[in-house]
Amino acid sequence: MNVTRLRALRGPNLWSRYTAIEATVECSAQELDLRSLGPFEARLRERFPQLGMLPEPTASGVLTMAHALEVTVLALQTHAGCPVSFSRTMAAPDPGVFQVVVEYTQEEVGRLAFELALQLLDAARDDTAFDVASALQRLRELDEDVRLGPSTSSIVEAAVARGIPYRRLTSGSLVQFGWGSKQRRIQAAECDTTSAIAEDIAQDKDLTKKLLHAAGVPVPLGRPVADAEDAWRAAQELGGAVVVKPRDGHQGKGVTVNVSTREQVLAAYEAARHYGSEVMVERYLPGIDFRLLVVGRKLVAAARRDPPLVIGDGVHSVRELVDQVNADPRRGDGHATPLTRIRLDEIAIDRLAQQGLTPDSVPPRGMRVVLRNNANLSTGGTATDVTDEVHPLVAQRAVAAALTVGLDVCGVDVVCQSVVEPLETQSGGIVEVNAAPGLRMHLSPSFGKGRPVGQAIIDHMFPPGEDGRIPLVAVTGTNGKTTTVRLTAHLLQQRGWRVGFTDTNGVYVNGRQIDSGDCSGPKSARRVLAHPDVDAAVLETARGGILREGLAFDRCQVAVVTNIGSGDHLGLNYITTVEDISVLKRVIVQNVAVNGTAVLNAADTHCVAMAEFCPGQVTYFGPSAQHPVIATQRALGKRVVFADDGCLVAAEGGWQVRIPFSQIPLTDNGTIPFQIDNAMAAVAAAWAVGVPWDAIAAGLESFRADAQTVPGRFNRFVYRGATLIADYGHNPDAIAALCRVIETLPARKRVAVISAAGDRRDQDIVEQTRLIGRVFDEVVLFEDACQRGRADGEVIALLQQGLRDAPKTRWHTAIRGEFAAIDAALQRLQPGDVCLILIDQVEEALAHIERRITEAQPTPA
Repeated sequence: MNVTRLRALRGPNLWSRYTAIEATVECSAQELDLRSLGPFEARLRERFPQLGMLPEPTASGVLTMAHALEVTVLALQTHAGCPVSFSRTMAAPDPGVFQVVVEYTQEEVGRLAFELALQLLDAARDDTAFDVASALQRLRELDEDVRLGPSTSSIVEAAVARGIPYRRLTSGSLVQFGWGSKQRRIQAAECDTTSAIAEDIAQDKDLTKKLLHAAGVPVPLGRPVADAEDAWRAAQELGGAVVVKPRDGHQGKGVTVNVSTREQVLAAYEAARHYGSEVMVERYLPGIDFRLLVVGRKLVAAARRDPPLVIGDGVHSVRELVDQVNADPRRGDGHATPLTRIRLDEIAIDRLAQQGLTPDSVPPRGMRVVLRNNANLSTGGTATDVTDEVHPLVAQRAVAAALTVGLDVCGVDVVCQSVVEPLETQSGGIVEVNAAPGLRMHLSPSFGKGRPVGQAIIDHMFPPGEDGRIPLVAVTGTNGKTTTVRLTAHLLQQRGWRVGFTDTNGVYVNGRQIDSGDCSGPKSARRVLAHPDVDAAVLETARGGILREGLAFDRCQVAVVTNIGSGDHLGLNYITTVEDISVLKRVIVQNVAVNGTAVLNAADTHCVAMAEFCPGQVTYFGPSAQHPVIATQRALGKRVVFADDGCLVAAEGGWQVRIPFSQIPLTDNGTIPFQIDNAMAAVAAAWAVGVPWDAIAAGLESFRADAQTVPGRFNRFVYRGATLIADYGHNPDAIAALCRVIETLPARKRVAVISAAGDRRDQDIVEQTRLIGRVFDEVVLFEDACQRGRADGEVIALLQQGLRDAPKTRWHTAIRGEFAAIDAALQRLQPGDVCLILIDQVEEALAHIERRITEAQPTPA
C-alpha cells in the first residue's frame, strides 16, 4: 500500500466537523481483498489485540487494506488515550485508490498514528515483529508533549462550553479566544490583562512582601541576602526557624522551609541560588500550606497542600514506599497529570537525613516520612480541596493581596493552622503571590471535589452573553463569489464596522490590503479573524481551501452560496461531478450557527437542496416573486430577496422594502442579471447580520463595479470609442452569463480575448469557446506561460476545437502571451465595437489595459 498524500484537515471539512488526517492510498491488486492475504487479519490481531472490529465490507462485499488502515489508525490513537471516534474510507474514482480519513485531537499524534499503522500492517502482511506496546507509548508521550497542559485545557474547555471559539497560537500555552476586535488571549493561566509590571512584582518576593505589608496584609518578615553567610546572619536576626527561597522563583523550586541550624541554612541557600538571581530569607510560619485562587475580585478555589510523604509499614524501605506511591496512575512527570511523581533527589535525601533516615531505611509502621519541606504539586505534593471552609476574612486578605500586586488571576500561598479562622488570630500570613498559577490542585485535588476554575477565568474574561464572536459571513459558489464578498463587506462598513475580507485578490482589513494573490483559503481567513481591528469578517471560501485544510472557523453567522456550476474545477481532487461540488460547498451551510442564516440561490436546484442541512434559518434570493421556491418561502413568512418591477425587494411576512435598480449601479439599471444575483446575495447577508436598511441602501448606491472596487469583475473601459469589458470569468457558466449580457449591448462588432486554465477538463475548455463562437464575430485566443501540466499548444488546440463551425465567429487567431493578445484585439477595434477580455493575471492585465487607454488619449495641445 502506497500513501500518495497525507494532509491535516484543521477545521470542519468535507467528511465531518472533526479535525482529521486525510490520506490518499493506493492498494495493490492483492490488497483490494484482505481474504487474498491469507491469515493477515489473525496476524494483525495477534500483534494488536485491542484492534476491535474491522469496518463493514464495501459494496462489493470485500474489505481492503485501506479499511484495515482506517481502523488501525483510529485504534492506535484510542488506546494511546486520545478521545477520537470518527473515521471513514471512501473509494476514489481511480481503481485501487482510496481516501482514508481519521479524526485526531493533536495533529502530530494523528500523523504518527498513520505512520505506525502502516508499519503494523506491513508487519502483519509480512509476518514480522511489531512492538505495539512501544508504539502506544510513543503516541502517549507525544500526545503529552504537544497537548495543552491541564491548566490551559481547563480554560479552553470552559470556553468551548460557552461557544467561544479558540485557536492555539503556538506549540505552548498561548491561546486566542474569540475573533477580531473581540479576541482575548491567555498564556497558561495568565490573562492578557495581566500587566508586565504586576508579573514582575509577583516574581520579586521581597517587593511583594513590602507592598502587602504596607496594605495591611499579614506577611512573614525577612530580607534578601547577598551570600550564604549573609543568609545565616539573616536567620539569626529573625530568630527561630526560617524559609530560604529564590527571590524570583516559581513552582516551589529551590524553596526550603523550617530550617534553623547553620548547616541547614547554608545548604538551603545553595539550593535556592540555582533557581534565582537573588535569595530571600524570611521567618518560618508554622502551620499548614494553603493555596487560594483569586480570579478578578473573587476567591474561586482553595486547597490545602501537603508535602510529598510516605507512610511507613515496617516492611518496605523508603525507596520502595516511594515506588508504590508513584505507581498511582494519577502521577506522572511534568504537569500533564493531576499529580507529579515523587523524586528521591538530593533535597529528598537531605530531608530524610533530618529525620534520621536514608532511602533504604525501613520506617516503622505508621511513621510519616516527609520527603520535602515545600508542598508544591510540582514536587510530588498532594492537595485537598477546602474551598467551602475558607473564612470570609481569609478570602478578603487573599483578594487584597491579588489587587495590591495587580493580578487578575492569582495564586495566593497562605501558611496558617486553619483557613476557618482569620489569619491575624493564628499568626498566619501570606508567604507568596503567584502570576500564572497552576490549576491542577483545584481541578483534580487528591481529596475533595474539583472546582470549575477554568470556567471562572473564562467568565472573568467574557461577561455573560459574550462569546467573543464577530459577525462572520462565508461566501462560496461557482461564480460571483468575489463581487458578493466585496459588496457584502461594503454594506457592513456602512454599519460602522471595521471589516476584514478575503478573496481571490488578497486580504483586506478596514480598507487596507495586507496581502495579495489568491487568498480565498483558510490561512488567509485566519489572518482576518486574528486581526484586532476587525469588527466583522467576510470570507471567500473556495473549494481548494476546503479540500486542502477544511474551514478556518468552527461555524459562521451567515453562509452564502451564489450558485453551483458544471465547470468548477471538475476532475481535480476526485471531485468529478456537479453533485460532488455541491456536497463540498455545502460544508459552509452545514456549519452555520443555530441562530445564523444560509443565503441560497432559489434558481439553483443544488443550492436549494442545501437548505435541509442548515442548522439555522434560510434566506432565498431569486429572479422573481413568482419563482416557486421564492413564492413558497414567502408564503411561510420567511425571508426572501427577489427582483420585481425594476427593484430589488426584500420581504419577510407582510413586511417588505424596495430599492430601485437605478440606485444600484452594480446592476447597470437592472440590465446585468448576474450582478443582480450578486447584489441580492449581499443584501441578504447584510440583512442577516443586522445592518440597517438605510445603511444597506446607501451602500448599494455607493458601490461601483470598477477596476479598483472589484478588479476583474465586469470592469468597463472606453478605448477609442469602443467598449472594453474585462472579466475574470473562467468557466463555462461564467462565460455563458457574460455572453448573455454582451448580446444585449449594442455593438458594430463583438470581439473576445480568451484563454483557459490547463487544469480544466478538455470538455470544459472546448465548451468555453463553443459559447464564445455563438456571440462574438472575432476571437483572439492566447496561451499563457503557465499551462498547469498541459503541453505547449494543447490548450489552444482545444479552444480552436470549440470554435469549429461557430455560427457567429468569422475570424480568430492564436497568440502566445496575455498582453500580446489584448494588444492584438485592441488593434482591430473601431468606435462602436464591444470587446470582452477574459483576463488571467487580473492586476497586471487591468494595468496593461489602462496603460493602452492612456496612450490612446489625444495629446494636449
